[in-house]
Amino acid sequence: MKHWVEAARLRTLPLSVSGIIVGSMFALAYPTTNILTPTEVFNWQLFGFSILTTLGLQVLSNFANDYGDGMKGTDNEDRIGPKRAIQSGVISPEAMKRAIIITSVLTFISALLLIYFAFGEAYIWYSVFFIVLGLLAIASAIRYTVGDTAYGYRGFGDFFVFVFFGLVSTLGVNFLYSKEVDYKLLLPAIAVGFLSVGVLNLNNMRDEASDRKAGKNTIVVKIGGAKAKIYHYFLIISAMVLVLIFAILKDFNFDQYIFLIAYFPLIKHLITVSKNTEPRALDPELKKLALSTFLLSVLLSLCMIFFFSDIIVNS
Repeated sequence: MKHWVEAARLRTLPLSVSGIIVGSMFALAYPTTNILTPTEVFNWQLFGFSILTTLGLQVLSNFANDYGDGMKGTDNEDRIGPKRAIQSGVISPEAMKRAIIITSVLTFISALLLIYFAFGEAYIWYSVFFIVLGLLAIASAIRYTVGDTAYGYRGFGDFFVFVFFGLVSTLGVNFLYSKEVDYKLLLPAIAVGFLSVGVLNLNNMRDEASDRKAGKNTIVVKIGGAKAKIYHYFLIISAMVLVLIFAILKDFNFDQYIFLIAYFPLIKHLITVSKNTEPRALDPELKKLALSTFLLSVLLSLCMIFFFSDIIVNS
């Protein structure tokens, strides 16, 4: 059990639910015009299965990454960071393959229940769309490193992380509640996507030498470590700016800007990355950036709920 828990990489899980939290709390704080009250748009069944489905996708991605990199030999003695399950031999490739299949099935069942609770027997085309989206998400989680055409080995990992853990996670879950799209939510959705890509980019910066040797052509391998740092600055700073613009557009009160607290660890992280000269030393920053993203999503959500509370009090 210990080895399976390690293979699931628990430190990545808070990051994966960041978009779900923001999208869900946005639905509670800013109900759509065709819905009478916030409690009619938000419900705990949707929230619970959204979290469960996202966690399933993240664990699936981690299992598939362990399997794909392990079978390709990318996880070897040159790799920096904790040893993976297949690399160290504590889990066999056959067992990991079975785990990938089981996790895929369970995640898909969770996604189906989520879609049912969101749309019921109505909105049939919405249901079909989200079922297809769920299948694409499962396929993407697996194909990141598995197979001869794994997109993570061709530099497309950043794009898929941005789409699924940023846009789909935040905008998608909000649509399940509201059945509408509020384009202002696009700003925090992009921000969560950028920060999620930042974690991946940080991982790839750490592993640049071993990835280059193994033929894993990540964006960092393609552009080099120096430019990857500039790319990293762009991701983190843009995310902070976008969330700030969102707060301004949503007319946050002064006391709703407590989410700025999360900017301090993000700025500290940027300073650490700028001073770094040894990729190995970036490993602890992965957890810090993931937790900082989670903190930002929680604080921003609380700020939006404060807005909702103000409406209730004033009414």
